[in-house]
Amino acid sequence: MTGQDPRRPLRMCVHCHALTDEPVVVSEVHAASGPGFNVYACCACAPHIPKPPDVLELLATGWHEWPDDER
Repeated sequence: MTGQDPRRPLRMCVHCHALTDEPVVVSEVHAASGPGFNVYACCACAPHIPKPPDVLELLATGWHEWPDDER
C-alpha cells in the first residue's frame, strides 16, 4: 500500500438524491456559528443546478436594507 486511500468519496446529489462517487460541488453553505458545508450534485444533474448568487453582487443591490418595521 502506498499510503493513499483507494476509496472514492460518496455523496448524495442535491437534485435527484442518488448517491454518486463522482460528486460535483454546486454550492458552499457558510455558517457563522460553526463550520460550513458543501452541496453536491451528480454529473448528470450538476449542469441543471442554478448558480448561487454572488455575495458581493447581493450587497451591491442593497438586499440587506430592510425597512425599520420588518426588523
